Amino acid sequence: MPSTKPSAENSGTTTEKYDGFTAEERAAMKEHAREQKKAAARRGSSRAEKEAAAERDVLAKIAEMPEADRVLAERIHRIVKTTAPDLAPKLWYGMPAYARDGKVVCHFQSAEKFKTRYATLGFSDQAALDDGAMWPTAYALRELTEADEQRISALVKKAAG
Repeated sequence: MPSTKPSAENSGTTTEKYDGFTAEERAAMKEHAREQKKAAARRGSSRAEKEAAAERDVLAKIAEMPEADRVLAERIHRIVKTTAPDLAPKLWYGMPAYARDGKVVCHFQSAEKFKTRYATLGFSDQAALDDGAMWPTAYALRELTEADEQRISALVKKAAG
């Protein structure tokens, strides 16, 4: 049931409808809940078993993507695994992500996930990318050249610390 927000002119009445989260956002939250349940089910497993299962989950999610996103995600996965092998693959809201001590450092968001015109490589506040008072935390990806891959490798290496 949609909720409503009070209008600015008459705070006692509700005139604007607020639909809340988009269908894509709700789906991502549901995926995150499933991820958390899977993680809880693995609690008795060894660290190596958990890491292997998390990587399988990431590779399976990448395999499900439409071809254009899948090609980018596979390349990003390879770059992260090569450049920052200490970052652990994991699913994060249904997206391939790479974490240090369980905290996401970077992630790949397919264009299809939120119906956008480009995929995104994003970095969290855990990424060591600070550069003065302002720096980018997300990069639009439509294709990757060799130069792009080198730039991403440098970003991932810096982000991983």
